[in-house]
Amino acid sequence: MRFDPAVGAAIAGAYMAAPVRDPRAYTAYAAFCRETVQQYHILVGRVEFGGLGVAVRIVDEDPYADVESMVDDLRQRRLKVWASAASGNPHPYLSDGENDMFRAIHDAFGHGASGRGFDRHGEEAAWLKHSSMYSAMARRAMTTETRGQNCAQVFHFGDGCFPEQKAALLPRSFSDPRSVRIGGIDGEQIVPC
Repeated sequence: MRFDPAVGAAIAGAYMAAPVRDPRAYTAYAAFCRETVQQYHILVGRVEFGGLGVAVRIVDEDPYADVESMVDDLRQRRLKVWASAASGNPHPYLSDGENDMFRAIHDAFGHGASGRGFDRHGEEAAWLKHSSMYSAMARRAMTTETRGQNCAQVFHFGDGCFPEQKAALLPRSFSDPRSVRIGGIDGEQIVPC
């Protein structure tokens, strides 16, 4: 999967133009929080009760240089997550605990499940994989949290700083997995999903 830079730039523009807090987004964020907590309980829940039994540890620095290290930890039923509070960039809607839960499940069910890394192509693959676990309404908030922030970081700031976190919704088309284009390694052939 190769992420089309024109799409990335459009998403980055929408994210940067969005307000920090938009009360119209709160219903989607409430659904996103509920579904995130449910997924987190599956991730950390005891195996004998249907959970995956992953021990999540919150750490103060970026724990993984590459996705392979993270996948190795997941195979051993452990996962380290960079603490939201350590970023100095508080979320306007999510608590640090809710944000940390989301980071854990996104790493496990997005990056771990897709086996893709943390570059723009890997982030797009992780968004696509993980977005299927959310309802349409919650997926809109999840898209802001992943696709929106990642595109702003890559296409607006040039991989420099992490953008201000927002509780807003991007245009609906950006959260529709059917609109994703998947291309070959060389990026030449792009076909609809």
